[in-house]
Amino acid sequence: MYRNMMLDKVDEKLIGKSVKLAGWVNTIRDHGGIVFIDLRDKTGVVQLKTNDDSLLSSLTRESVISVTGKVVLRSHDTVNLSIKSGKVEVEIDDMRVLSKSRAMLPFDVKDSMKTNEEVRLKYRYLDLRNDKMQSMLKLRADVAFDTRLIMRELGFTEVATPILTVPSPEGARDYLVPSRVHKGKFYALPQAPQQFKQLLMCGGVDKYFQIAPCFRDEDPRADRLTGDFYQIDMEMSFATQDDVLSTVETLVEKLFSKHSKFPFNKGPFKRYAYKEAMTKFGTDKPDLRNPIVMVGLEDVFANTTFSAFKNRTVEGFSVNASAQPRSFFDRLQKLMLDEGAEGLAWVRVQEDGTLKGPIVKFISKDECDNLIKKTNAKIGDDIFVIADANPKTCYKLAGMLRNEVGEKLNLIDKNRIEFCWIVDFPMFELSDEGKIEFCHNPFNMPKATLEDLKTKDPLTIEAYQYDLVANGYEVASGAVRNTDKDVMIKLFEIVGYGEEEIQRRFGALYTAFQYGAPPHAGVAPGFERLLMLMLGITNIRDVVPFPMNSRAQDLLMGGPIEADEKQLRELHIKLRQ
Repeated sequence: MYRNMMLDKVDEKLIGKSVKLAGWVNTIRDHGGIVFIDLRDKTGVVQLKTNDDSLLSSLTRESVISVTGKVVLRSHDTVNLSIKSGKVEVEIDDMRVLSKSRAMLPFDVKDSMKTNEEVRLKYRYLDLRNDKMQSMLKLRADVAFDTRLIMRELGFTEVATPILTVPSPEGARDYLVPSRVHKGKFYALPQAPQQFKQLLMCGGVDKYFQIAPCFRDEDPRADRLTGDFYQIDMEMSFATQDDVLSTVETLVEKLFSKHSKFPFNKGPFKRYAYKEAMTKFGTDKPDLRNPIVMVGLEDVFANTTFSAFKNRTVEGFSVNASAQPRSFFDRLQKLMLDEGAEGLAWVRVQEDGTLKGPIVKFISKDECDNLIKKTNAKIGDDIFVIADANPKTCYKLAGMLRNEVGEKLNLIDKNRIEFCWIVDFPMFELSDEGKIEFCHNPFNMPKATLEDLKTKDPLTIEAYQYDLVANGYEVASGAVRNTDKDVMIKLFEIVGYGEEEIQRRFGALYTAFQYGAPPHAGVAPGFERLLMLMLGITNIRDVVPFPMNSRAQDLLMGGPIEADEKQLRELHIKLRQ
């Protein structure tokens, strides 16, 4: 054995006793005649001491060593209460260098979080030695362990679903895997276990879950991984939307009560219909820590002669920004113009209750009075107004403005977590090309009958689709599933696909629904998103052991790489220039 105890066990109870320790060299300090070495393992740090200067000749920081020595009390002036072993140190009797590190390190492990991310990812094994990264790994393991315990207590059965499967429209590009045996054919890595978990319901698994690996070829963001990620996937037979939401609230409350360092609101979480969320917050991922609430102003300007607001969607809100310099408003104006707005209107409520601002001369007194009343503005408040002919664009711009103002005025409490549900999403939406397509995925139950689907405007039809949102992030997404074959056929017909296409893409589900499918519903909280919230960080790559960088590159292993000609021939692949 290279050690007989972990470093967190070294304390005053061991004074006078000999111990055998092993770990990494954290620091080396030569005080002229006496050498101090801080030894580190995953549990903590212990100070070693020796009078043998010759030890320094073979020692570098981050080398791995094993030592034996006697535990002694530190002198009063060298006590370090910031570490658990800070009242003692170990006098070295013998030391072995088990693995010597290069003298020049890419970065200081203690401060690796301050290093450029590209360098951290290239030397991830060094980065992971940092205390924060060690804490992250432990949290990740603990949350996964507790998730399994909680889900089992709630009556769920853990089932692993296949990794090699077929393409499925989940909203992102698939990773394709060529088949060596079946020339010209491909498997796909699952974007989510969507079809499999529904097939499990058809197979009589009453409540299913797994911490599922998912694979999506998406452009990475600070809050979204490219490649693989994990979600707490679950599905329930004979369940309603309320059943699923209640189950998630129970899971979240238990996990965050134990593992989050931030206070959070307990369930039942407030619910907002999609349309309400868009008009109040300009997004279906609202940060409720921001107290600013938008209001629709179309009724205020229903009969206006001001062309900028006439026959347009108009959104606004009031906030007290009277202490801000003119440059504050100029920067907001520039932001809106850069994002595609035609302009930003803002006015201030004066002491006499009237409005002051560039647009006042273009709107009537009644419109001014109603604007103050509708936005609940007080004396000294500023009212911001955004208008656009496209409602979706107006909501988006107003939502961005709400976020920017809340951030710049320090209105957002960064030390808490605020959960809510967004429900009643549209079943369909228009693509940028004007084509009707599914808003989320084709597996959701529409809030409409078959007759409604035949006669109503598809863009007015909602779905039993719901998202859990916290602090501006989508944390989970799910839906009540459609199990009616005829409704499924009609849904696909609306987006331009015939029954043959359903059989080709979803043959297993299409057939399974004809053999007695129970009503079922499910959801999938993002595992890494939950960890981000618990730790209060904004870069999702910092809760993943070995992530790709922001350009979908694996800097540690060197991926992606070119395949050699032999591999390509075996897979029947010829590259096009």
